[in-house]
Formats: sequence, structure tokens, C-alpha cells
Amino acid sequence: MEAIEEDDGNLKATNFDEDEARKRTFSELKTYNLDLLDLLQNPKKKPSSLPQLHRFLSRSSPHTLQPFFDYTLFPLLLLLDAAVNCRSPPKVEGSVMVDIPKVPHKVSDVAAEGVLQCLEELLKKCHLGSVDQMVVILKKLTYAAMFSPSEASEEFREGVLKCFRAVLLCLHLCHNKSCSCKQVNGTPALLDGRDMHSILPKDASETEECLLAFLHTQTASAAVGHWLSLLLKAADIEAGRGHRGSAKVRVEAFFTLRMLVAKVGTADALAFFLPGVVSQFAKVLHVSKTMISGAAGSVEAIDQAIRGLTEFLMLVLEDDANISGLGMSVTASTGFHSKTDDSAISFLEQLRHLPVKSQDQSVMVVENPSEAVRTDTPKFGLKEKGSVNSGNVIGSFHVNRTKEWIIKTSAHVNKLLSATFPHLCVHSAIKVRQGVLAAIRGLLSKCSYTLKDSRLMLLECLCVLVCDDSESVSSTAQIFLRSLFSSNKKHHVQCDFAEIFSRSIEKLPKVVLGSGDSLAVSEVQKLLVVIYFSGPQLVVDHLLQSPVTTARFLDVFALCFSQNSAFAGSLDKLISARPSSAGYLHSITEMRASIFTNENKAGTDATPSEVSKFPCTQNKKALCPLENVHKEYELPRMPPWFVNVGSQKLYLALAGILRLVGLSLMAGCRSERSLSIVTDVPLSCIRKLVSEVRLKENSKESWQSWYHRTGSGQLLRQACTAVCLLNEILFGVSDKLVDSFALMFDEFGLRWEGTEGCGGGSDDVEPPHSVPSASIWKISEEKRSKSHLIDSIGSILHEYLSPELWSLPLDHKSSFEQPDGEEDITLHFFHDAALLYQERYIFLHQYCT
Repeated sequence: MEAIEEDDGNLKATNFDEDEARKRTFSELKTYNLDLLDLLQNPKKKPSSLPQLHRFLSRSSPHTLQPFFDYTLFPLLLLLDAAVNCRSPPKVEGSVMVDIPKVPHKVSDVAAEGVLQCLEELLKKCHLGSVDQMVVILKKLTYAAMFSPSEASEEFREGVLKCFRAVLLCLHLCHNKSCSCKQVNGTPALLDGRDMHSILPKDASETEECLLAFLHTQTASAAVGHWLSLLLKAADIEAGRGHRGSAKVRVEAFFTLRMLVAKVGTADALAFFLPGVVSQFAKVLHVSKTMISGAAGSVEAIDQAIRGLTEFLMLVLEDDANISGLGMSVTASTGFHSKTDDSAISFLEQLRHLPVKSQDQSVMVVENPSEAVRTDTPKFGLKEKGSVNSGNVIGSFHVNRTKEWIIKTSAHVNKLLSATFPHLCVHSAIKVRQGVLAAIRGLLSKCSYTLKDSRLMLLECLCVLVCDDSESVSSTAQIFLRSLFSSNKKHHVQCDFAEIFSRSIEKLPKVVLGSGDSLAVSEVQKLLVVIYFSGPQLVVDHLLQSPVTTARFLDVFALCFSQNSAFAGSLDKLISARPSSAGYLHSITEMRASIFTNENKAGTDATPSEVSKFPCTQNKKALCPLENVHKEYELPRMPPWFVNVGSQKLYLALAGILRLVGLSLMAGCRSERSLSIVTDVPLSCIRKLVSEVRLKENSKESWQSWYHRTGSGQLLRQACTAVCLLNEILFGVSDKLVDSFALMFDEFGLRWEGTEGCGGGSDDVEPPHSVPSASIWKISEEKRSKSHLIDSIGSILHEYLSPELWSLPLDHKSSFEQPDGEEDITLHFFHDAALLYQERYIFLHQYCT
């Protein structure tokens, strides 16, 4: 009994405290409301009560404010109406515009902005009571959102968007298990952790009708379309204002649009607006390629636009939502496949997509709407002439997502994505690249079949992000790529990678020699990632099956590595690279410095034993002291002429591909192939040079005459390039390579938990215990592999140590064979010969010391 009496006493005390709190809340709100009503009657009065009301709403609990929601909302909406009316443009009577003289606003900017701050805080804390209440609030906010920058301040326009977002946050799942709101997630799929503070959890309200379900109905479609148009227009206006535009308003517009799309959340309700929304977002992303400042170049706005576009596509073009339209079915093992039976289920699906007509209502079925989001979309609660036909029958915003519609729409989307995503994945801002990565993960996880035309492009961008300079971007991209290889989509990914591989090889010379450095690096790194994650069998199947394909591949890389590539590229790039030189060729002073510095240094520092280290160089001076050989010729090292083509990063990516090609001959579970498959092609260039020099010596021809003979000078450069290729291919079979690639791709630092919760997760993705790893690139430990490698190196050494190659002169003194009175040899000859010596020293130091 005592316990019961004690509990009863505590309950009474609690109720008494709640009553007291409500009385105090009502008393203070009453004071503020009276002041607001007085402000409405006396516009010149200072709005001091608005900041006080805002502070009171901020520190009050939702439980305390909810009973007085309508009471507090009423004066705020009256003031908002007054602020909108006094800022509205002049009225038009017939064809004559009534000129209204400019007078101070009835509700000042300070007061209007304070009203929106209080309204936003109130909507954050309290629930909406009914659909009618939501309609009234949205109608008033719609009028306020239509103001241009010349009619309302930046803070006012931003406040309107924040209030609309607060209304959306009031919409939650109801307690009815059969309600259509259960189909909606309600939260943006690609929500960044930094935006989580903007979405505060709130308990579901006990309303008779579900507000979230109402948002999916045809009745609300006009309002949804109009708000999509308003938000995109608000962002576009700020971008058009240049440096005067507000990045904050632009960001808020995109983020609010993401919330609206998430709350609507169904393909049926959003498909009608897809063409217009995607076109506007594509315009935003296209401008971002050239703008680096102002509202249009805002990094935060670009990130929000990327995520907003992706979330819209993930909802409308999701594979699961378009299976019936595609004529596909799903199995757990193989994914999607075509339906071949004319069962009753397929017949019912066709009946379900037929247009429904009656005397009272007709459903407007749009196969391919040219512009889904229109500026003339009816405002919420207002009539629109365009939506009423001659019989006063209202149409609905509905699209029959047939196979033809999906094909046309996906082709349009692919065109827009392909024009923007490859550039955005190499954007200078890390946040933009993180947004692109989140978008790629979402689209490949949810729309891989519907957007199958875009899948190759998305995978290419993913491969570029795998090698991103930011660890947060690269590690996440690597983990997601491994998850694709471990999912039931593995076969499709492997086929796509094979196609990317073939396509990238074909355009490689044009990219390396004709594009900017950043674009060239991204393209080459993409090819490197494709080879590494696909494994050695991809190289064997596509490059090493026949001598023709192997020779074509090596010709491509010889073109990228050749000394002639030093003169490729734009005029500005060549001039800026050599500002002290006249024209494109090295000046005489620069060439003399590059050729003879090492020789003079060798003549003073080298010992006789060091000079005669190799038998064929007893009468030659070393290019540099051999105590510096380890530092000078250590692999990997970029050849001197490549500095004119691109950066060290570009060379390492190209060299990495060659190294993996060499490694693919001896790695993997299948029997290894002979290294001669790839070494014979570059060795043929060296053999040609040896033969030419031997003919020159037999005929006692001078070096000047030999060099000016047709093709001899070019043959010397081709041999130098061939030695560079051989150095990289043979370095690929070393033990150091596998470990270096494993570290590059974070092989030992996998964090599988990072893939979940980032917007790209998939239920069919397993932990990466069976994904590609460095083990597939491990060299066989069989004796025949080691002996075969030794034989291959020996055959190359045999060619490298040919006396004809070591007889090439490095200066005028060593070319004493030329007849008296003959014109001096061009310095280009000495330069090319010195480069050939240097590249061979790299190989000799690597395998003979």
C-alpha cells in the first residue's frame, strides 16, 4: 500500500510540474504573440520580440511546445503573408501595368527574416496536425519562394528554403503497417555524415491521416513538381548572378531538393519529372567544369548537386522498380534475365500498365515527356489553366515506364553523365570527388542494369578514383571495387573491364601525347587499375594470344615512350617547359650541358678499374662515377626525355602497366608463358641497330654519313625506347613489384565496414575474403620459372653487350673515324647515343650487380 501511495504521489507531482510548465510556456508565448500582432499593426515598431521568441523556441522542448503549435503558428503566418504581399511585384490590369510608387515595406527585412527563423525553429520542434495544415503552410511558403534576388534579401530566400525543409522533416512513417509510406526510406540515400546534424530524429505524430503517404498521391504531384522547379530555379538564379550570387542559397536549394525527393521516394511519383530534373542538374555539373569561384563554382553546391542527381536516378531508374518494364526477372544466382514465358502474371502486368479512363477522370500517360519540371506547374492550392482540358477534366502526372521509355531515358541520362562525370572525378576539390564516388557506388549498386549504357563510364571513373591522391577517396573506391568482384555481378564486371581494357589501349597514345597532364594521368591509371584487379589472365587473353596483338600493344607503348613524344603536346606546354630555349629544340648550351657534364665528371673521378668494369667499354669513359650508379640508375626511373611529355606520376602509371604485362607471363594458376613473347619485339629494334652499325663498320662509313642516312637516326631512338620498355617489363617479374602494388592499392588495410552506410551498399555484396588480391599476381616458385627468367635476362644481356652498341660515339673525339674535312656531326646524335648508354646502364646495374 505504501508503494502504491508513493507511486500515486509521484504521478501527481509529475502532472503538477507539467501543468506548471505549460502555464509558464503559454504565458510567455502569449506575450510574444501579442507583440507580433502589434507589430503587424505598427510596422515602424522595432521587432525586438522576434529574437526573443526565437531564443525561447530554441531552448524549449518539443514536448512543451506541441500543445501550443497552432497558437504560435498563427501570428507567424500572418506576418509572413504581410511580408510576401508588400514585396510582390506590381499588378497587371489587362495590358497596362499599374505603376505603384516604391514605399518602405510594411514588414521590414529584419522582421521578415526573424519570422522565418522562428517559423523554422517551430517546425523543427513540433508536428503538423493535418494535411490541411501542411497545405496552408506550403502554399504560403510557395509564394515566398518565388521572389527574385531583387525582391527579397538573401537571408529571406534562404530562410524560406529552410522552412520548407523543416516541413519535410515533419513527415514521418505512420503506425499503420499497410500504409504506402512504408515504401519510402524518407532520408537521402547518399547523405553525408556532415549533413546528419540537419536531420534530427523526431517521434512520429498521432494524426488520423498519414502526411507522408499524401505526398505520394496524384493530388500532391502538382505541388511536388512545382517545388522541384522552384528549388532548381533558385539555385540556377544564384549561379547566373556570378560573384554576387549566394552559394549558401544554392547549397540550401539542392539539399532541400534532396530531402523532397527522399520524402516522395517512389518511382511512380517522380518518374514524370525525371527529364527536367536531370537536365537541370546536368547543366549545373557542366558549368562546374569551368567555374572555380562564385556560387556556380561552390564546392559544397557541386557536391550537393551530384548527390541530388544520383538519388533521383536511384529512385526512378532502380532495377527492382523497372523489372516489369524491362521485361526482366531476377534470380539469386545470376541476377537479371529475360522473361520467356507468357504466363498469367506477365499478362496481368500488361493490363496493369494500360491507361485507365472514366467519365470523371482521365490519367495522362506520358511516354517521353520532353520537359518534366516546368515553370508553369500549378502552385499548391492554385488552379492552372494548362492542367485543365476543354472538358474541365484534370490530368495526373504519371509516366508509364515501358521498355521503350526506359531505353530512351537511360540513353539521355547516359549522354548527360558521360559529359560530366569523367571531368568531375579529377576535380581539384576532394569533396567533389567524394561526391562522385558516392554517386558511382549508388548507381552501380541500384541501377546497374537500367543504366547499362552508363556502366562502362561509371566503372572507368571508379578506376580513376581508386588511384586518387586522397586516401579517404582511394581506399573507399578500392573497397567498393573489390565488393563488385565478390558480388553476383562479378561476371558482368569482368566483361566490362575487358571492354574498358581494349578501348583504353586503342586511345592511349592520343591521351598521353595530346591531352593535359591530369587527364592523361587519370586515363593511364584507369588502365593500370583494370589490369591489376582483373588479374593476369586478362592480359594473357587479350594481348598475348597472338604475336600480332602483342606487337600492336608494344607499338602503342613505344609510341608513348619514344623520344619523338618530347615534341608532342600543346604549344603553350612546350614553351612554358623550356622558357630559356628558342623554339622547340634544346638550345646548344642546354644540349652541351646535358651531354658533356657527366663525361667531364667521370674523367676526374672514375678509377681505371671502374671504367673497365664492362669488357666492351675499356676505351670509353663512364657517363658518371660508379659510386653514384645505384642512386642514378635505380629502378624505377623516368627516362630524361619523358619530362617533356608528362609528370613522374604519368610515367610510373605507364611503367606499371608494362610491369604487370611482364608479370602476367609468370603469375597466376595457369601455366606461364615465355617472356620472349613480349621481349622479342623491342629486341628486334636493338638487333636492327646492331646490324646497321655492323654494316657501317664493314663499309668504313663515317658516323656523319651513317647518321644522315635515311632511317638511321630514327633507328637509334627506337632502340633507346626499346631498352626502356625492356627495363620495365623485366622489372615486372621481380619480387618487389607485387608488394609495391599491394601497398599502392591498400591490399593489407581493407576496412570492409566502411562500405556500409555510404550509400552504395548492396545486400548481395559479401565481405571481401574472396576478392582479387596480390596472391593472383604471385610468381610461381617452380624451378623452371626461375631458370626461364635467367635465360630471358641472358638473351637480353647478349644483345646489350654487343660491341656495336658500345662503339657509338659520345663526343667529337670518339668519332675519329670520320674523314678529314667532313662536316661535324650534329649534337642530336651524341644526345641520342648518350641516352641509349644510360638506359642500358639501368638494366646492367639492376641485373649484373
